[in-house]
Order: sequence, then structure tokens, then C-alpha cells
Amino acid sequence: MTSRTIKVLLAEDQSMVREALAALLGLEDDIEVVAQVARGDEVLAAARAHDIDVALMDIEMPGATGIEAAAQLHEELPAVKLVILTTFGRPGYLRSAMESGADAFLVKDAPAAQLAAAVRKVLAGERVIDPTLAAAALAEGANPLTDREREVLRAAADGSTNAELATTLHLSQGTVRNYLSTAIQKLAVRNRAEAVRIAREKGWL
Repeated sequence: MTSRTIKVLLAEDQSMVREALAALLGLEDDIEVVAQVARGDEVLAAARAHDIDVALMDIEMPGATGIEAAAQLHEELPAVKLVILTTFGRPGYLRSAMESGADAFLVKDAPAAQLAAAVRKVLAGERVIDPTLAAAALAEGANPLTDREREVLRAAADGSTNAELATTLHLSQGTVRNYLSTAIQKLAVRNRAEAVRIAREKGWL
């Protein structure tokens, strides 16, 4: 066990979940939750203000996802350890989190003791990954979509027409159509709605 208090930032948009996590971690003698935020785009400023050791982040947050916030923290404050805690046990999320510099990836139904142990382990330089998710990520393989294909699919999720997508993304309608067609083909589905659904389920968007 560490000989000093580990300062933790909690980023979770659901206040009840955030407060419950803070209460659970607060029971640990060597862990102190020094900051809480409800938005992904508030993580970096809070981390700087409170000189944290570990950031514990949900994936689905307004402003920026936990994965986006992790990438920003990893670049700006590389000494801070990053733990992604999510409801969504999707293999693609795990890969994205690791690529963003995350040190741990756990699902929210993990025991509280496991979460506290993960905080200590990442501070000691270890990587902690939910074993079921790790196996699923290996079986799933890499995300087949390019960054541009993902961008167009994300934008298409609200049902926008090709013309609207072209305006939003500053692309020609033909280019938009080509990206969507390629994504649909790669995902072996029939239309853009199915492509969006499958990509989301796998954590590829």
C-alpha cells in the first residue's frame, strides 16, 4: 500500500453514480477524491487545479467523452494515471481507451475493492484491464473504419441527408456518399442506420 494519500479526480455525468463512487473511494485510508466533474471538457482544468494523481472517468459524458478527455490528459499531464470506468463493456472502447493512454479499463459492476485496488496499481505503474473485455477485444480485432469514415458515420447518426452531411463536414456529396458506402461495405450491413448501430455496439464510433 502507498505511504501517501492518492489524490483522485472523478469525472461522471450522473450525479448519483459519481457521489456513490466518491463515497466508496472515501472509505479507503489512502485515497482521497479531491475533485468531481460532470463533463468531459472540464477534466483537464480540474486535474490541473487539484494536482491529481489519478483520473477516474466514465466514457459517456457531455462536452467530451472519457476517451477524448483521457487523450487530452495523457498529452498535457502525462504523469496523471488514467482509469476508464464504464457501463459499456465494448471491445472497441477498450482499444480506443488504450490508444488514448488509459492505464486501466473497468466496468461499473466491478466490486468496489477492485476499483480501489486498480487506483493503487496504476499509480504503481501497472495496467489493469477487465479480463473479459480484454479477451473480447482480441477476438473482435481492430476497428476497420478510418477516421474519416467514423466522422461521417457519427454525423449521419441523426438522420442527416448526404447534402446536409456535406455542408456540415465541408465535403462534396459524392465524397460523403463514398465514405458511407465504404463503411457500410466494411461492416457488412445494408444501410447507414445499421452501420451506425453496429459501429456503436462495437465501440468503434
